[in-house]
Formats: sequence, structure tokens, C-alpha cells
Amino acid sequence: MDTSLDRSFGPWASTGRITSTVNARYQHILDKATPLVGLRWCLWVLVFFLYGVRVWYLRGFYIVTYGLGIFNLNLVIGFLSPQLDPETEGPALPTKGDQEFKPFVRRLPEFKFWLASIKAFCTAFCLTFFSVFDVPVFWPILLVYWLPLFLVSMKGPN
Repeated sequence: MDTSLDRSFGPWASTGRITSTVNARYQHILDKATPLVGLRWCLWVLVFFLYGVRVWYLRGFYIVTYGLGIFNLNLVIGFLSPQLDPETEGPALPTKGDQEFKPFVRRLPEFKFWLASIKAFCTAFCLTFFSVFDVPVFWPILLVYWLPLFLVSMKGPN
């Protein structure tokens, strides 16, 4: 009896290989894109523009856009927030010559911020192809809800 781990286990074995190959290629693309900050953000602007044009052309999907706005607001807050609270457990000044002072470490790194935002825009773009997500709503109401949320979130606890 052969108990080798490389043997296929029925019809799902090829699916696992395909998934593994796709994941490896996806990770390779991400690794290549990591140092290209300007190009990544140009891609973000393009995806943002395409989504905006699609929503404007369809004149709908305001709930999806509202959810996308709240998600991106949460990402911005994570990007602008420090990883450690400076009031309670913040980094102390170095006391020895071999210690390094890191004044600000982000809670959400720039690359993860960009990647999550791109994924959110692509997901929202895909949702615009399904009419079930086009909930009729008066969009100025959503804007009035979102603006105070944005202002209160950006003001902080002070």
C-alpha cells in the first residue's frame, strides 16, 4: 500500500494544485509591486476612477458606495493611528546606546492599507453587476450620515 503524500486524492487534487499555483503567482505579483509605491497608488487612482464612473453611469449602488466609504475611512484611521498608545504604553526614549528610538509605528502599514483598499474597490465594483445590491435610497441622506462620521472620526478623542 502506497502512503505517499504526493498522490492525488480524487477530483479535488487538481483544484488544490491550481489554487496553489494561482496563490503563488498572486504573491509573486504582490512581492514585485511592494517597492513600486507610486505605481501602486496610480493603480489605486485608476480603480477609484473606474468605480466612480461605473456608479455614476448606473446612477445607483449608493449603499455599496456608502459601505465602501466607511471601510476606507476605517483603513485611513488605522493608517494614521500609532500601533502603541503614546499615553499609556508608548515608546520610551532610549536609555542605552544600542537602543533605537522609533517615534511612530503605524497600526496599519501603507502596503496593507493600499491592498485592503484595492480589494474593497474591486469587490464593490463586482457588486455593481448584481441588481440585488442596488437598494433604492436617497443618496444625500447617506452623505449627510457619512460626513459627521468622518469629522468625528478624524477629530479623535480630544
